[in-house]
Amino acid sequence: MPEIAVERLLGTPSITISHVRCAGGCKHESEAECASATHIVFPYRGVYVRHVGQSLSVADANQVLFFNSGQEYSVSHPVEGGDDCLSLFVADEVLHELAPAAMLQPGGAARFLQQHQRIGPDVQIQLAELLRTLHAGGDPLEAETRTMALLRGAIGGVPHKSTSHAKRKLAERIKLLLASDPARRWTLAGIAEQVGGSPVYLTQAFQQAEGMPLYRYQLQLRLARALALMDDYDDLSALSFDLGFSSHSHFSASFRQLYGRAPSAVRAS
Repeated sequence: MPEIAVERLLGTPSITISHVRCAGGCKHESEAECASATHIVFPYRGVYVRHVGQSLSVADANQVLFFNSGQEYSVSHPVEGGDDCLSLFVADEVLHELAPAAMLQPGGAARFLQQHQRIGPDVQIQLAELLRTLHAGGDPLEAETRTMALLRGAIGGVPHKSTSHAKRKLAERIKLLLASDPARRWTLAGIAEQVGGSPVYLTQAFQQAEGMPLYRYQLQLRLARALALMDDYDDLSALSFDLGFSSHSHFSASFRQLYGRAPSAVRAS
């Protein structure tokens, strides 16, 4: 397998979609790259870290990342396994119409002010459905319509309030730790031992940085992994245990509560 494999899944005047698979061979920060155009990237399997200047963003299945035109960045894969992403190039006029003005830099070309934004379970379901449509070679109009809905859900809302650099950095370290072993039953003391800080401080910092409790973030991360893996399993009970759930019923109840449908119903659809 090459280090990076790119497959174009859709190309229309408004939207170009590519599936990007990275083997993850670069454990440490790579040489700088420069985005030739603004891309919106949805990681859905695996994890990596993107470095822009002194800031870093953990790219996991709970995040959408923004790669701005002309912006230098580098990546690293501190967690083995590589990653899979859906990369979207959207025409500037479409992006200006979709994204709130508060998210974009002033000027003609569409560039985002922030490096990434958390997505919710509704967006993760939309992403899974879009992936299936694209891989099945569905009608371009259906694919474009699903993509527009995905983008409205991911970037059509109000961005989270900013927090301090120290708290944001701590939150990114926690996210990387959780993504490194989604099935592990973490405790606050165990996380604090790995990333530093007290259990009280890291829970407060994470809540302020991500806008949701730490345990909810981990649960959504594990269930997003279930979305990506369920087609690889004949037995969903085996999937639930591999993801660290105590029972299949616990997994199904959590999945239904988050996504509004049973795992079997999502797979059948």
